[in-house]
This record gives sequence, structure tokens and C-alpha cells, in this order.
Amino acid sequence: MSEIHLTGSHDDGDVELNTSSNPTFGSIIEERQSRRTIMGGMASVAALFGLAGCNDDSEQPKSDATVSAGSNGATTSGKTVTLTGTSTGSTGVLWTQVSGPTVVLTNANASNATFTAPSVTAATPLVFSFNASGSNSIIASANTTVTVSPAVLGFNAVAKNLLDVVTVPAGYSVSVLYRLGDPINAATPAYANNGTDTNFASRAGDHHDALYFFGLGATTGLRDDNASARGLLAMNHENISAAYLHPNGPTSVGGVRPEAEAIKEIEAHGVAVIEVLKGTSGWNYVQNSTFNRRITPNTPMDIRGPARGDVQVRTAFSPTGVAGRGTVNNCANGYTPWGSYLTCEENWAGYFRRSSTDNAARTAKEVVALSRYGVSQGAGGANGWASVVPTVPGSTIFAKWNASATGSDATADFRNEPNQYGWVVEIDPYDAASIPRKRTALGRMGHEGAWPANFVAGRRPVFYMGDDSRGEYFYKFVSATPWVAADAQSADRLSIGDKYLDSGTLYVARYDATGNGVWLPLVFGTGAVTAANPAYAFASQADVLINARLAADAVGATKMDRPEWAAVNPVTGEVYLTLTNNSAAQRPLTGTDAANPRHYNDPRGATNTAQFGNPNGHIIRLRETGDNPEATTFRWDIYAFGADSDLNAANISLSGLDATNDFSSPDGLWFGRPQNASGLVNPLLWIQTDDGAFTDKTNCMMLVAQPGNVGDGGALTITNTDSTGATRTQSTFVGKAPGMTLRRFLVGPKECEITGIDSTPDGKTIFVNIQHPGENGSAATPSSFWPASQTGGTGARPRSATIVITKDDGGVVGL
Repeated sequence: MSEIHLTGSHDDGDVELNTSSNPTFGSIIEERQSRRTIMGGMASVAALFGLAGCNDDSEQPKSDATVSAGSNGATTSGKTVTLTGTSTGSTGVLWTQVSGPTVVLTNANASNATFTAPSVTAATPLVFSFNASGSNSIIASANTTVTVSPAVLGFNAVAKNLLDVVTVPAGYSVSVLYRLGDPINAATPAYANNGTDTNFASRAGDHHDALYFFGLGATTGLRDDNASARGLLAMNHENISAAYLHPNGPTSVGGVRPEAEAIKEIEAHGVAVIEVLKGTSGWNYVQNSTFNRRITPNTPMDIRGPARGDVQVRTAFSPTGVAGRGTVNNCANGYTPWGSYLTCEENWAGYFRRSSTDNAARTAKEVVALSRYGVSQGAGGANGWASVVPTVPGSTIFAKWNASATGSDATADFRNEPNQYGWVVEIDPYDAASIPRKRTALGRMGHEGAWPANFVAGRRPVFYMGDDSRGEYFYKFVSATPWVAADAQSADRLSIGDKYLDSGTLYVARYDATGNGVWLPLVFGTGAVTAANPAYAFASQADVLINARLAADAVGATKMDRPEWAAVNPVTGEVYLTLTNNSAAQRPLTGTDAANPRHYNDPRGATNTAQFGNPNGHIIRLRETGDNPEATTFRWDIYAFGADSDLNAANISLSGLDATNDFSSPDGLWFGRPQNASGLVNPLLWIQTDDGAFTDKTNCMMLVAQPGNVGDGGALTITNTDSTGATRTQSTFVGKAPGMTLRRFLVGPKECEITGIDSTPDGKTIFVNIQHPGENGSAATPSSFWPASQTGGTGARPRSATIVITKDDGGVVGL
């Protein structure tokens, strides 16, 4: 037999080197196993070698090695399994798979080999053979069977807490990857974190939010959707904690902000694309990667779709209305199967200044539209950027935040600048020189995200979108163009975006009291969306999309309890939507409905301060008719109600939550990727919170669920009670109580929000964003020291950051 050179880690389970023409150890085993039989867990040597005409084992040549493959075992999908073999008198060993769904064996040519249990729908046996070559070159073998059952939650719940660290279950590890101020090129110095740092266009921005992992080939550096060790993280930087960005917080003189401070604040907003790499010691971002990029409120943008060139988007910067500058308040996100990133502009309206007399310079329609979107007359504009006097003559990077009508027409000022925000923006993460495109066909609102339905060749692509404000709506966009699977691998990603995202139909949801729902089209000339509408006279489809909220008002959509993130189950196609919370003013006792059914009190703190309305929020879900996202009707129910588990079970804590899974104010949502067991069969649903109602008892958190299906519960009537003691009943539809299929996975540091999550395709690494820790503190007295506190540090200013979570045994996270 030829010499065998075995290595400690070889994924294909074969030998490292065989310089002769003789067969390798692995090839002999593979050939012989096609004819072997299993006898009580031990392989017959005669069957292994295929010897004929001899029925007495005593007459067969035997290996002088002895082996054992260990006992049979059982596990569940996604877990790491270790095969332990023993041998004596052997010169080499090799694990091979005999039967069952194919897995990749790691360290196959060692006594202890591992594999990740595959996704299965029912208990499935996998048989493995442990083979050893004796000194007489004859192979001895033994088998073991591992029975794999469907995936289950594989961790103990994390307790609620008020610590200043990220807490995860036993068996998991956390590391900090990418923090506010971290440089993204070689020329930018390390972050001092004392308020003196500048050039945030070359640093990590603030308030890390939604993110997505785009794979890169380990050696090619090209797009690879299955790569799990190298990739690009595209992420949003939603807002700023101004108290920590400057030496002593933000300043102004006579209401005028210093230019240097304003530039820093502006550049800390937007989007980042950074390369990340898994090494022997874990994950790091690549500071000098050519892929790294910051997109800020100053970055050039193309305006595409029906609103391109419309009079309502023309400004002094773009008199033709085809271009703009920047993106701001980027919260949730989306992605496309052709490899682009969708960032969404949420609470952009508050950044704009308008004079106290501006209405007089406006048409009646303009006043209605500005008011509907919260660009109020007399508003000062968040951060006071419009007050800055630029040092560069003619610069308008600050003037654009003044939406007052000051010039002769819209092309002489920035009265229409607010209409250039509130869009879904498409970015090519693989091309740092590409110009992002604002996709106006998807409507203008406080965009929380744009999440794709499952793509099917020949079916039109669909994207679901929340409008994050109390009393706003849930939308979907249905492309005009059926999906062509070959487009997924196009190198011209933004042109593919033109094809699918610039023409289609925008719908808004109406949730009926019957448990049914209707998607109402927002199409000019249809129903109430006409020039004759008394509240707002629509002039064109561009007008409808620029003022999508007014169009949704006109058609009678259902006002929701602050619709935020959505997520689409990759197996069933069902759509989950977080309704984060609502106030008593917006959801009074007499204003509940079936889809937003609760009005109650959740007393807060030692003083039992009243919190009436729906302070804890809920998660609603829908199933499209015919399981087709193009459908115009659906069924719905409420998957889970946020609530402290000690609140009234009959009328408030309706999901039977306990100390292991009670939560408040659900925000972020994400299903595991279908490339691994967490996104197959019964996918994991990850739930993140942005809470104020429950933070007297715990910091914000992240939970994991294995939800059922729409209709797995039933009808329910509850009794609501307001601050006067008055009561009113409300009927609704609730899902099956989650029970142990919902569990708390993570609790964040002080005063943070947990937001943004994605995984590598193999599911063995998840990336999570921790936003604004210590948001209530000051430069002099920080109220959190995270992320320094994660490793015991104190005294450092808090920083938003991206963390990496892995399972210590290398398995799929959550399983």
C-alpha cells in the first residue's frame, strides 16, 4: 500500500498526498463501501473487501488493527456533531459517510471528526464508517449511526438584566467588530473617542442600524453568494449621539452651529460598506479594503422611476429634478437577489428648517403635503444644520436643509428638498464608484425597510415596506416585470434594479375585522386617487408616489401601531410585521380595531407611572392568497403580543409569555438564511426590541422564535380599559401561544437599541448592531461605557458598534 500522509484538518475527508499510482486510503474505502453491509454496527471485513467464494470469516485475511466507531447517537439540525473513533495498531484512520444526507466532514482523517447536522423534515439516520489501516495494510472498519431530527431552539434563555454588556447564552461568544469612528482606509488615524476626531466620511458612522452580508470569494475577491469567511457588510448609520461626538457636546453661537461640528454630524449619518474577513482568531474588518465606502448626506444620487424630473423634486442643485445629494436617517433595509443593497430613509422630515411664515409662500397643496409628512412651518431642523455659514463660497450643503421658499421658484432654493428624501435607495456594494439610485416607484414615506418576497422565476418581484410612525401604514410594491432567474448574476446590478424597481404598482394594506385583508392599489385615476379628491388633488402618478401617505389616506388603509420591520418566511412566504407601540392619543380606547386591538396600562417603575395605549406593541403576520405575493387579498393574525409576563393574561399578556420570553416594543425582524438549517423547514425568526416601556426591568433584547403559521390560533375577544376605568371589548385573531418556541437570546448594554442582524450563509456567524448605548448621558457623565465595558473597561465614551456572535462548538447560531 502506498504511503499515506494525513493532515489534521481536511474538509473532503481524503488523504492529503499520494505520490504513487496506487489508490488512496479514501478511494479504497469509497469503492468498498458501495458493497458493504452493516452488521450490528461493525462492518464485515469480507464485505468490505468484496471477497467471493469464502463464507468463513476465519478464512479471510484480517487487519491487525482494531477499531470502534463509538455508540450511536441523536441530534437535531444545525448542531455540531463530533464522531469519536478509537483504534489500536493502526497506521492511519479515516472517517467516511456511508448513507444519509451528505455532510462535510472536518478532520475526517483523525479519530475525532465533526460535521454540522443537516436540515431534515423528520428523524433521519446518517451512517458513518471509521476505518483504520493496520500494519499489514488491511483495513478494519466500524460504523456508527447518528439520527438527526428537525431543528429546535438550542440554548437556554438569557435572563432580563440591566448590565452594561451584551449578554448571550452559555456556549456562545461575542466580539466587537466595527465601532463608531473606526477608520475605513489606511490614511485615517485611529479613533481617539474624545470629541476631537474629524473626517467621518472615512470613518464608521454613528447609530449602526440594519445590515446585510454580501459574500466575497476567499481568493477571487468576486461576488460569491455562498461565501462565509469573507464578505462585505453594508449597513446603515441612522442618527447620532451628538453628546459624544464633540469635546463637550454640540455648541452654537446665537443659534448658529459651527461648521466643523455640523460637518462631523452630517458625515456620521448615512451608509457604510466594509470588507470583513474571518481569520484564525475570529472576525475583523479590513481597514484598507478597496471595497470600503461611506455614503453620506452629501453623496451624489440619481433619482429614478416615475418621480424622476417631476416639478416637486426640482431644486437649486438639480433644476431638472433628476439628481440629488445624500441619504439620511437610514433605518431598516432590504436586499435584492441580483446583489444590491436597499437602504431606507425613515425619519428624514425632522432635519429640515421652515420659516414661521413659509405657508404664505406655498400653494394650498404644498401646505397639505408638507404637514402630512411632518415638515412643519416654523420647524428649526434637527441639529441646526441649516444655520451654518459655510466657509466655501457658494456651498449649499447646509442651505439644502432649509426648506423655506426663499427664491423666485423651486429651482432657486431648496423648498422641494424634503421631496428628495423618504425613498428606498439602491446601492451596489461591490462597486465603490457607483452612484446610488433613489427608487421612487416604491413610494415616499418614513421608510422602515424594503423586504423581498421569495423570488420565483416568471413571477413579479414583490417588496414589503413599513412606514415607521404611529398611525401609518403597511405597503408592498409589485414590480411590472416578471423575474428572470439569470438576472441574479448580472454584473450590472443597478441596471437590473432599473428593470425591476422603476415600474410597478404600489399597494397599501387594509386589515379587515374578518381576519381577511385587501391590498389597495395607489394608482392615479383609480378610486379616490384622482384630481377630484377633496383632501388632496392628485395630479399624476408621480404626485401619488411623492405623497404616498395622502394616497393611502384616500383609499382607506388601516392605520397601524407604528409599523416597522417586516420579514418574509423563506419556507412559507408568510410576512411578519412589527408594530412597535402606540400612545393613548393615537390609539384611544374607542380607536382600537382587530389588527391593533389593545388599549391598556403597563405601569412603569417603582412609582407605577401610567403608560396607557399600546406601549408594548405586537407582531402581526399575513399569508397571501394562494401563497402568491402578487395577490391582492390575504389572511392575517397576530403572532405575539409584547407584554410584561405579570400583566393581565386575559386582556393584555395574550401570548402566555413568561420570564424567559416576555418582551416589549418589537422592532427588528429577520428570518434565518435558507442556505443553512436556521432558514429551512421551520425557520428561525429573530426579534429585536427598541423599548422604553419595559426598560425599568431590562435593557433592550433579541429573541428567537420558531413561529407556526397564520391561522394556528383562533378568534379572541378582549376587554380594554382606559385611564378613567371605562371598558370596551375588541375582537381579534391570535396565533398559537409561542411557549418554548420563543426564547430570549440576547440582552444589550445600557440605554441601547438592538437593531440590524444578518448571518453568513452557513449560519455559523451572526452580525448584530448595538445602537446608541448610553443615549441619555453626556460627555462629562456617560451613562454607558460600552463597548469598552464588554471586556471590563470603564471611562470610555460609549459607541454604537457591530458585534459578531458565534457558537463555541462551531454550530449554526440559535440551533
